[in-house]
Amino acid sequence: MALAAIRTSALTKDYRAGRGLFDLDLQVSPQEAFGYLGPNGSGKTTTIRLLMGMIRPTRGSAYVFGLDCIRDSAQVKRRVGYLPGDVPQFGSLHGGEIVAYLGGMRGGVDQRHVRAIAERFDLDLNRPFREYSSGNKQKLAILLAFMHQPDLLILDEPTSGLDPLNQQEFYNLLRERQKAGATIFLSSHVLSEVEHVCDRVGILRSGRLVHVHAVDMAETEPSLEEVFLSFFAEPRPKALPP
Repeated sequence: MALAAIRTSALTKDYRAGRGLFDLDLQVSPQEAFGYLGPNGSGKTTTIRLLMGMIRPTRGSAYVFGLDCIRDSAQVKRRVGYLPGDVPQFGSLHGGEIVAYLGGMRGGVDQRHVRAIAERFDLDLNRPFREYSSGNKQKLAILLAFMHQPDLLILDEPTSGLDPLNQQEFYNLLRERQKAGATIFLSSHVLSEVEHVCDRVGILRSGRLVHVHAVDMAETEPSLEEVFLSFFAEPRPKALPP
């Protein structure tokens, strides 16, 4: 049996006052595209920070390819391509300098692969980061996540700031990487996005995983939209009698 790409057990980060992530039991298989769907504040980014070893859990455990996300954090990061929800600020560094610096920390990356991604997104790596538009900053973040051809991609709102053409190019790149053997963990609050690219989707509400939905289901089964709305749609007020 293949080792799970992601496995969590009772994973909890309690920020008090009902905020955080609670008792997450989740398993993502190798080469699966798993969507993580929920409104802002539902615990999606907290989950990702726990998987990346950025914060310690209150209790429970998380593993990536059998590696403990806290104890083996350095090894986990070598196998993961991470795209944060907020793009880091690199000041006056040029795009190419950022790629060279972060790529060097990984022991080097294939420059042909870097150039190919930059060309696909029409990203000029010779310009200073501070001159990039928000869309170009997001393109650079995508390049940094994909440049070392990782085994697992952890992506937090990856198409934020991209126009429709670049969104489609991102989806194409994502599928190519999945076909090459990578596992995808994509966090979003956009239902159509996760439905478009994912095999399964976990729905998070108030820090708890409330449902896991297989996207490719029979037409007789409820759609992802119907399932999602069943958890979040507010009941309409009853009409007043005439």
